[in-house]
Amino acid sequence: MRVFRKCRALGIETVAVAAPDDLGSLHARSADQLADIASYLHSEEHIRAALATGADAVHPGYGFLAENASFAEAVDAAGLTWVGPPPEALRLGGDKLAAKRIAREAGVPVLPDGTPEEIGFPLLVKAAAGGGGRGMRIVRSSAELDDALAAAEREAAGAFGDGTLYCERYLERPRHVEVQLLADAHGNVVALGERDCSVQRRHQKVLEEAPAPGLAPALREQLHESAVAFGRAIGYRSAGTVEFVVDGDDVFFLELNGRIQVEHPITEAVTGLDLVERQIRIAEGEVLGADGHEVEGCAVEVRLYAEDPRTFLPQAGRIERLTLPTSSVRVDAGVEQGDEIGLAYDPMIAKIIAHASTRAEALDRLADALNETEVGGVTTNLSFLRWLVSHPVVRAGHATTAFLIEHPPLSALPLQVTAAPFRASWRLNLPAPPPASPPDIDVESQRPTVAHGVSSVTAPMPGTVIRVEVEAGDEIRARQPLVVLEAMKMEIPVHSPFDGTVKAVHVAAGDRVSGGTVLVELES
Repeated sequence: MRVFRKCRALGIETVAVAAPDDLGSLHARSADQLADIASYLHSEEHIRAALATGADAVHPGYGFLAENASFAEAVDAAGLTWVGPPPEALRLGGDKLAAKRIAREAGVPVLPDGTPEEIGFPLLVKAAAGGGGRGMRIVRSSAELDDALAAAEREAAGAFGDGTLYCERYLERPRHVEVQLLADAHGNVVALGERDCSVQRRHQKVLEEAPAPGLAPALREQLHESAVAFGRAIGYRSAGTVEFVVDGDDVFFLELNGRIQVEHPITEAVTGLDLVERQIRIAEGEVLGADGHEVEGCAVEVRLYAEDPRTFLPQAGRIERLTLPTSSVRVDAGVEQGDEIGLAYDPMIAKIIAHASTRAEALDRLADALNETEVGGVTTNLSFLRWLVSHPVVRAGHATTAFLIEHPPLSALPLQVTAAPFRASWRLNLPAPPPASPPDIDVESQRPTVAHGVSSVTAPMPGTVIRVEVEAGDEIRARQPLVVLEAMKMEIPVHSPFDGTVKAVHVAAGDRVSGGTVLVELES
C-alpha cells in the first residue's frame, strides 16, 4: 500500500500480485491491475505476472522474497528493473555469518560468535538467513541448548527455506539501534540518522523512535560511520538498514536489512525525505543529492497488531469496526473495516506515527491518537500500546531490549523511574543479574481449572499443529511440551501445567485448530 501510494503520486501504474488465499486483501484491490500467483514464495510466479501485465519493474517490499538474492538475479535476467539492492549485496548482507566477517574486515565491531563452548552462556541462537525474530532462541544453560537448536532450525527452515544456524554472545540489557542508509549506483552511501527499536516482543519491534534518545554525539557518529563503512564494503545500493546493539559505550554490529524497513516512516518524518521515492529514483540511475539530510524534531511509531495484548500470541478474525486517527499523526494501514485477519500472514493492522518538535510532544500526540483508535471483531494489542506509550521508563528514554521482561505487559506503572546509578551493576561491583522473567505466558494464559483430577489443555491461539509430543498414557512433568502449534511462521509450544498423566490426545500433526480447542486431556 505504501509503494502504491507513492507510485500513484509519481504517475506510475501498479500491479498487485496475490496468492489464492489473499485475493480479497486491501493491496489486491488497490492497484491498477491484479495478477494471481500460486504463492508469494515462488519467484517465477512474480516474474510471470510482471511480464504478463507489461510491468517493467519489481519493488521487493518488506518480506517474502524482499532480500532474496536469487530472486533479484531472476528479475534482472528477465529484463525487469529491480527496485532494491544488487543481488551480490543481498547475498553478502543476508548471510549473517558472511556479514559479520565483512563487518570485522571493515573495522566495524561485532559480537563474538562460535560454538556454545567458545561463547559460554547466555547465548543467542540465530538463523543465518533470518530476520524479523524468526529462528532465534535465547539459551541460558547447556540443558536448554538441544531443544533451542532444534526449534530454531525448524522455524528458520519454515520461514526462510534455510535452517542454517549460528550462535553469538547474548547481551541481557542492550539497546537496539539501527541506522538508515541510502546508496546509489555511483558509489554514494549516506546515513540518514538512527532509530531506537529497543522495545520488542519475540525479538520483533513494537515501538520505534528517531532519533535514538540519549546517545552521546561520539557514539552516534560511530554508529553512522560503521553503517556507511559496511554499506560500502558490500557494494550496497537502494534503501537499507544496518542494525546494532548498544551496551553502554560499546557498539556491536548485528545485521543488515537489505530492504526498506517497516519503521521507515519515522526517518521520513524527521528528515523530510520520501524513502520509497528515493528507492525508485536510485533504481532509475539518479545520483543521491548531498542536501536535505538534517534531522528535525522527534518521531515515534507503534505497530497495531491483531494479537493478545498480554501474551502477544497472534489472533485471527474479521475486523468488524475500525476507527483510525485522522489528524496530527500519520497512519499507514494494510487493512480496512470488514477485512479478515487470517493465520497465513503477519497480523499487523496499521502503523501509527507521531512527529513533533520534542520527544515528549511526539509521545503525547501518539497517546492521543491511540485513544482515538478503535478496533472491533478481533483481539488487538491496542490496550498494550496505550500502556506502553504512557510508561515512565519509555517516557524517560531508558527502555532496553529487556523492557517487556522487566515490565510485563499491562502491569502496574512504577511510581518513579529508577535513578541511573541503580539501573546497572553497582553492589560490590558484581555483574547485573539476568532480567527476571514475568509469569510464563503458556501457563498463565491457559492455566486450567482441575476438576476431579482431570484437566483440558487448550490452544492459546488459532494455528496449525506441527508436532504432538505425547501419547495417551504418558507420564508427564510440569512444563513439559505437549503440542507445538504454528501460526504466522512462528512456533508456539503448549506445555503441561502440572505433573500427571496424559488421558487423551485430541489432535494430530497437520490439524488446524481455533483458539480454545482442546488439545490434550491430563490427569493430575
